[in-house]
Order: sequence, then C-alpha cells, then structure tokens
Amino acid sequence: MIDLPKNLKYATSHEWAKLEDDNIVRVGITDFAQQELGDLVYIKLPAAGDDLQAQQHCAVVESVKTASDLYSPVSGKVVAINDILRDEPYQVNDEPYQAWLFCIQAGNLAELDSLMDADAYQTMIDQ
Repeated sequence: MIDLPKNLKYATSHEWAKLEDDNIVRVGITDFAQQELGDLVYIKLPAAGDDLQAQQHCAVVESVKTASDLYSPVSGKVVAINDILRDEPYQVNDEPYQAWLFCIQAGNLAELDSLMDADAYQTMIDQ
C-alpha cells in the first residue's frame, strides 16, 4: 500500500492534481506511476501558455524502462512549468508529491470532481 496524500485528486492515468489559490491546479505524477516507470531520465513538459483540455495528452516522461504519456487532469491554460525537472527529472522519483510538473489555470473546477480521491485511487491500483 502506497501512502497517498489525502489533499490531492487522482486521474486514472496516474497524474495527481492539487487545487491552489485562484483556480490554479498543480499537476504531477503519482508515486505508483514513478515506481512503475523506474528511474526517470527525461521529461517533456507542455509550454507555458498552452491551452489544454481535460484528458488531453500534454507531456511525456521517459525512464530507463519506457516512455509514458501524461494527460491534463483539467481544462485550462498552462501558467507555470517546473523547469528544474528538465535537468533533474529524478526529482520526481525522489519526491513525487513535491516535484510537480506544471500548473494550469482551471477553466472549470467541476472537472476536479471527476477525479478520484486517495481511497478510490488506492483501490484502483490495488486491482
């Protein structure tokens, strides 16, 4: 069993989302996802200013084992990216819930309601 932060929402595609002030949603990948991927060696992030739709492909993470697409958990405009991860992608392996990937100005906060809470996500990954 993985220790999942209760204050986050989780997508079936293994991204986490954290609602912050001004309808900003911080996005990262879950501890489960980074464990499955293995040591990350490259992350391709969306660009600041990109308009994304919920469940739209928007980033790629590459590990020593495989590459995996990432999807936006909500619709909106990318307002920040974590540039440090371009040179230090391993930070996601070290601290998956601190090493966020990008922030999006959410256009519709109701989309967060379609994401799972920690208990539902735990049930999904246990299956």
